[in-house]
Formats: sequence, structure tokens, C-alpha cells
Amino acid sequence: MITKISRLLLSIASVLVLGLGLVGFVHAEKADQDKPIILEAEKVSVNDVKQIYDLNGQVLITKGSILVTGEDGHIQVDPEGYEFVDVKGTPEATASFRQRREGPADEFMQGLATQVIYNAKTEVLTLTGDAKLKRLLNMQMLDQLRGWKIEYDDVKQYYRVTPPKDAKPDDLPLARAILSPRRKATLEK
Repeated sequence: MITKISRLLLSIASVLVLGLGLVGFVHAEKADQDKPIILEAEKVSVNDVKQIYDLNGQVLITKGSILVTGEDGHIQVDPEGYEFVDVKGTPEATASFRQRREGPADEFMQGLATQVIYNAKTEVLTLTGDAKLKRLLNMQMLDQLRGWKIEYDDVKQYYRVTPPKDAKPDDLPLARAILSPRRKATLEK
């Protein structure tokens, strides 16, 4: 009986997260696409021919309003100029991602996790390992997601929170979402 209830609660949590109201969202700042990428770390290895960059120690990656931090980073640029960023944190310091949202308001997406992956071509952010993602407006939290893995597709305006593959129903809650009413969030802009 408890297992069925746990599964039902997990299904409800997943539906809440998967079915977020997509109304009222703003896209990532499009000006970021044309900005130079700035790499800072204790050690940077550059292969300009293959467009591969490896960073180690106190990694800070900046591209327009995008900031990614961590301990180890890998960036690959495709022939079209889009970056694929993979940054890992440590047990003492998680990896982080922050990006300003397009529009007149001071709105940001901000995430923390053991690993941060951002694909600039598809505009998909993946946070893995004790992942947390917030949508902030004027530094006030509108939405907050927590779980093992969070995927955020900026083009489709879609969140997905998934548990680890070896998760058990007794481990609930595996995903948690706090969502502001879309109407109120839209009116405050």
C-alpha cells in the first residue's frame, strides 16, 4: 500500500514538474549568442584546431550574461560556433549556472549541481547530482526545482526532474517543485 502511494506521489510530482504552465516565460537573453566566451581557471588547455578547451581549478566561464563555475570544465565548439559546456564541481563546491532572461525585467535562471552541462545550440541546461534550479525575478524566487537531475529546455520552455536510476519509492520525495502562479508572475513584470 505504501509503495503504491509513493509511486502515486512520485507520478504527481513528475506531472507537476513536467506540466509546468509555459505561459509567461521569457527566453534566455539572445544577445549572449554574439558575445565572446571568457575562460578563467588555474589551468587552461586550448586546442584551437579542434576547438576544445579544458579548464582545471576554480573554473569561471563567462559569455554575456551566462556564468558557469566549477572545479573542472570542458568546452567544445562545433563548426557553427555553438559551445557545449560541461563543468563539474567538487564535494566542497558545487558547479553553478546563471543566465539572465530576455525582457525588461531583471529575471534570471540559476542552478547548482555536481555537474552542469549547457548546450548553446539546443539551449538545454542539464544539472545532475543534488540539482537545484531557480527562476528569479528582481532577486525574488518565482520557481524552484530540486531533484537528482534537472533538464531545462529554454526553447520549449520545459522542465524535467528525474530521479537516479537506482531510486526506490521509499526515497521520496525524489523531486520537488515550488511554482509561483503564472498570472501573478506575469503581472509583476
